[in-house]
Amino acid sequence: MKCPSCNQDNDKVVDSRACDNGYAVRRRRVCQFCQRRFTTYERIERSVFKVIKRDGSRELFDRKKLKNGLEIACRKRPVSAAQIEEILNFVENDIENRFENEVESQYLGELLMERLFHLDQVAFVRFVSVYRQFKDTKDFVEVLKPMLTKKR
Repeated sequence: MKCPSCNQDNDKVVDSRACDNGYAVRRRRVCQFCQRRFTTYERIERSVFKVIKRDGSRELFDRKKLKNGLEIACRKRPVSAAQIEEILNFVENDIENRFENEVESQYLGELLMERLFHLDQVAFVRFVSVYRQFKDTKDFVEVLKPMLTKKR
């Protein structure tokens, strides 16, 4: 690993530990030439997936796009960034285990809705309202009906 300070390729690992719930390794290194310390991360290289959209078009799976949707749904809710990352890791692991190289957007949406339902029901309703493209209040009532009957 080249030192970001002096560009020499002579370093020593002084500390390694798991991070991102075990999906990455953080390494503290020290350059043997200039003695500067720096941090590197080792992550699993994920397979390249394509998402089959509703209209039949295909686009590359984009974790950032899912994360953005979850963050919007969870805005001003008691949901931590770590919980969002946990959902994203779960989704990525699930599609890698179930599919070869393509996944339908509907499957992703349903998987995200299921995880949000158990995490925060307000975030769930927000996400569903955008994902299912609600047109009026009847659509909201249909989603809320099972939630309200379970609580009684």
